Amino acid sequence: MIAIIDYDAGNLRSVEKALACLGEDPLITRDREEILSADKVILPGVGAFGTAMAQLKKYGLDQVIRETVEQGTPLLGICLGLQLLFEKSEESPGVEGLGILKGKILRIPPAPGLKIPHIGWNSLDLQNGGRLFAGLSGHPYVYFVHSYYLRAEEPDTVKATARYGVSIHASVEKDHVFACQFHPEKSGDVGLQILQNFADLGKEKQKS
Repeated sequence: MIAIIDYDAGNLRSVEKALACLGEDPLITRDREEILSADKVILPGVGAFGTAMAQLKKYGLDQVIRETVEQGTPLLGICLGLQLLFEKSEESPGVEGLGILKGKILRIPPAPGLKIPHIGWNSLDLQNGGRLFAGLSGHPYVYFVHSYYLRAEEPDTVKATARYGVSIHASVEKDHVFACQFHPEKSGDVGLQILQNFADLGKEKQKS
């Protein structure tokens, strides 16, 4: 079972629908035991960094997410969910993120002809053998909606980048923690392949 963490940050139903299209049976929940007993966990989200962290703490989900990581359950952060996994964001000075991964969330700098927020399709440059991108090649297009971007501290964790005025660390992976700044659930067949790859993590071991 894949648990989708509900902390009133939106974007839950589209993730649920995409997983259902893949034949999965996702559960939207904020129940600690349901999350900790799930095979995999997704932290979605749209909105402001500070507000989202306050919501996670309100429901005690910040600690549940840390427990999920500690017990080795695969975790996928999407959009704001990616940003929350890191230490801090320029969007909400003084607010500490989950700190599970190392890096900063920075505002996309203004530039002539560049619209912020960044909304739309962008190609990815794949690197470092990311497991989420198995079966994909070239420069696949995915859908972004964001005003802030990740600059990861550990280069080896970066599995995909995109260019929008600056180089965006668009996807990261460290051990069993995965994250995408873009929305795979809104990225057509490419996004479904990414979600399928996440859903399939560990299944080969189970079969063997």
